[in-house]
Amino acid sequence: MAPDQAHALSHVDCVAAITEHSAGLASAAHGRLDATVEHCPGWSVADLVAHVVDVHWFWATIVEEGLAEPPAPARRPARVPDDRLVATFRAGAERLCRVLADAVPRDRVWTWAPAHRDVAFVIRHQVQEIAVHHWDAVNAAGGTLTIGAVPAADAVDEFLHVSVSSGDNPADPPLPALDGRFALQCTDTAAAWLVTDGPTPGTVRVTTGAHGEASTVRASASDLLLWLYRRVTVDSSAVDPALLKRFRALIFTG
Repeated sequence: MAPDQAHALSHVDCVAAITEHSAGLASAAHGRLDATVEHCPGWSVADLVAHVVDVHWFWATIVEEGLAEPPAPARRPARVPDDRLVATFRAGAERLCRVLADAVPRDRVWTWAPAHRDVAFVIRHQVQEIAVHHWDAVNAAGGTLTIGAVPAADAVDEFLHVSVSSGDNPADPPLPALDGRFALQCTDTAAAWLVTDGPTPGTVRVTTGAHGEASTVRASASDLLLWLYRRVTVDSSAVDPALLKRFRALIFTG
């Protein structure tokens, strides 16, 4: 859970979102495994599906077994032939959703986020993982997808708090300072965030709520999330491009 905002999605809502986007990804991938995934260089849709199969197995195993360390690489299932990929993905998604639905969010498990070593982090993060890759599959098929405003805004909040260098998880080695401030504002929800320099150089502090005095990137929650993941462009002309470049350098993922 982000330090400055109550979890916008309930446990049940998160599992429902993962279920919905998993079904959507499977549908978009069916019959299109040879298509190119625009924002994952060198990947076909088959590679994308295989990746998410692995992601779902990894986190379902950690939560189901209550692991304090990642599962050994030798345990990871081998990639199945392409003619079995979508069925394997559906089965793995069903397992992940069943495991997460039955899990206790406060239980401690290993995650890559040092300040968020619990099942709640896995439940929350898997929403944006599958939503963005659902978008990838739909985009590869020539379609369009708008992620729901509430899950997308929650994913933006989590991204800013855990996927950017911060006092809780500073980049190592240290990176150049943000040296500035700007805001993000959803146009379809009340969600907004101010991004400023953190407690040490090369980290950021994120404060939730509207900040009318700051230069602001405004877009729908879906577009803000996809912009953070470099999937779409939005109108960011109100913010100094050099500042946004320094911010991008502090992101761990996307």
